[in-house]
Amino acid sequence: MPAASELRPGMTVALEGNLFRVIEAVYHSGTAQQKGVVHAKLRNLRTGVVVDRRFRPEERVEEVALERRVMEYLYNDGEMFYFMDPETYDQVPVPAAMIGDLEVFLQPNQRIPVEFHEGRPVAVAFPETVDLRVVHTSQPLRERESHVYKPAILENGLEVLVPQFIAEGDIVRINVYTRAYVDRVGKRGA
Repeated sequence: MPAASELRPGMTVALEGNLFRVIEAVYHSGTAQQKGVVHAKLRNLRTGVVVDRRFRPEERVEEVALERRVMEYLYNDGEMFYFMDPETYDQVPVPAAMIGDLEVFLQPNQRIPVEFHEGRPVAVAFPETVDLRVVHTSQPLRERESHVYKPAILENGLEVLVPQFIAEGDIVRINVYTRAYVDRVGKRGA
């Protein structure tokens, strides 16, 4: 069991009967009069709720190893999202709370890693960025101006702000978690 001072983003730990993914962990060393402390931001894998937690640096935490399998997204019925193992054709239901507002980034037949703990799905591992086509935006004003932004609607229905040089049909890279424009990865017609 690692000490709290060894927590790193991406680790999965068990606390009070729940599994948490470490989003951020910052160690603050102490002074002569005050002991050090680790401030951690943790996401509950079952509910998706993010909590802040403080640990003593020497406090032990239980790290949990998750099994990761690439699954194919099939459909959702409002309460559950259904994924299929492409090798065994077994279907696995995942609660909607586990997906949360990232649902907009799921496309039918998309292959995505699903993490399991003791045979049960506990998380869907979305990539940090996705590439999507711009389906509607105003005409580009300048080819290289990138400090002025305009709204654009992407193929999945998401509206984001993009630089002025982006045109309809361009493929843009979007950060899944912040929903912010990252880069243009393809021009229309290219």
